[in-house]
Amino acid sequence: MLTNRVIACLDVKDGRVVKGTGFVNLRDAGDPVVLAERYEAQGADEIVYLDISASDEGRGTLLDLVRRTAERLFIPLTVGGGMRTVEEIANALRAGADKTAINSAAVRRPELLTEAAARFGSQCVVASIDALRKGARWEVYVNGGREPTGLDAVDWAARCAELGAGEILLTSIDRDGARSGYDIALVSRVARAVTVPVVASGGAGTAADVADAFISGGADAALLAGVLHDGTTDIRSVKSALLAASIPVRRVA
Repeated sequence: MLTNRVIACLDVKDGRVVKGTGFVNLRDAGDPVVLAERYEAQGADEIVYLDISASDEGRGTLLDLVRRTAERLFIPLTVGGGMRTVEEIANALRAGADKTAINSAAVRRPELLTEAAARFGSQCVVASIDALRKGARWEVYVNGGREPTGLDAVDWAARCAELGAGEILLTSIDRDGARSGYDIALVSRVARAVTVPVVASGGAGTAADVADAFISGGADAALLAGVLHDGTTDIRSVKSALLAASIPVRRVA
């Protein structure tokens, strides 16, 4: 049986980890490398770095940070933010990333997903989707949640998978930082629409929320951020609760 993954996410701005609510009101949460090592020790299955200001400011991912982190980690590292070309994706992979998350650039030029998958393999290409609920649907936003696109999030996720993305990183802007649970309706709709793994993101407050993403949402992985940064819980505790509920996750040594 495949195990569900518990992923630690670090939103990075100006070389520091930040966390806010609904993509705003950011506060400093610490050093990225220190936190990545801490979460690996707690049992994280993967680390995600999202350079949240890269696309908006028109600059590239912080490759030096990726190198320093990759030197210390033994679990997969996903990096996103500001990658607009296949060469920029290649640079992130050369720096030590295992996967790259592509958001704004994919919306503007969808063939980038296909080009990246053809060169590096779909397993390296993550379509990152930030979605805001609009009535009965969810709209895709880009540039760190600042710019609406008019795209339906469920339809866009399905297209990303068809174009070559090997995974969908699905973030609910409404739930981001709220700790009220993932948007299960959104997660389940996307999970049913694609055949690739879906990572639920935005809203985790407790281990029960993570379990809900797996059981009710059909997610393959769940992403945690703020609750880890401020010590509300840790990955070891979350995984212990999941195992107690008979949800298959990798055990912590």
